[in-house]
Amino acid sequence: MGGSHSVFNKSELEEYQELTYFSKKEILHCYKRFLLLDPEKVRSDKMARLDMETILQLPELKVNPFNDRICRVFSSEEDGSMNFEDFLDMASVFSDAAPKSVKAEYAFRIYDFDEDDYIKSSDLQELITRLTGEQKLKDTEMQQLINDILKEADLDDDDALSFAEFEHVISKAPDFLNSFRIRL
Repeated sequence: MGGSHSVFNKSELEEYQELTYFSKKEILHCYKRFLLLDPEKVRSDKMARLDMETILQLPELKVNPFNDRICRVFSSEEDGSMNFEDFLDMASVFSDAAPKSVKAEYAFRIYDFDEDDYIKSSDLQELITRLTGEQKLKDTEMQQLINDILKEADLDDDDALSFAEFEHVISKAPDFLNSFRIRL
C-alpha cells in the first residue's frame, strides 16, 4: 500500500478533517482500521462498501449490545453496510472530541429502535433487554423500570420521549455520554 498518505490527497484529508472531529493523523488511523476489515476489497476501492457482518468484526463493536443499531444508524444505505465515510462518521461521533450534543443525537437515534422519532415503551424494553443481557428481568420489574424512566423523563406525559426530553435527561447524567464512545 505504501504510505497511508498516498491513499488520500491533501484536499480529501482536509475535507475529512473539516467534517469530523479528527486530525489528519486520526483519519489515516481510521482508514487503516477500515482497511484491515477487508484488505483486498478496500485496497482495490478505498470507498468500497463493507457489509454489516464485516463491520461487526471490529472488537469494539463485537461486544457492544447495540452494534447492529450503531451500524444501521451510521450506514448511508441504512442496511448496516458502511463505506469509509460512514465508518469515519461513526468513529468521529464516538470519539472523545465529539460534543455531547452530537453524541446525544446519535444515542437517541440508536435507542429509537422503531425509528419513529420517539423512544416509547417498546424501545425502552428493547434497550433494557440489551443492557441486562442474560440477566432477564421479570415482566413486573421491566414494566416498573419503564414506568420509572417515563415518570422521570416524559415531561409532556405522552408516554414517549422526544429528542428534547431525552436530551434533557442526558444533561442530568453526564456519565452517560462519557461512556458513549468507541476508541478505534
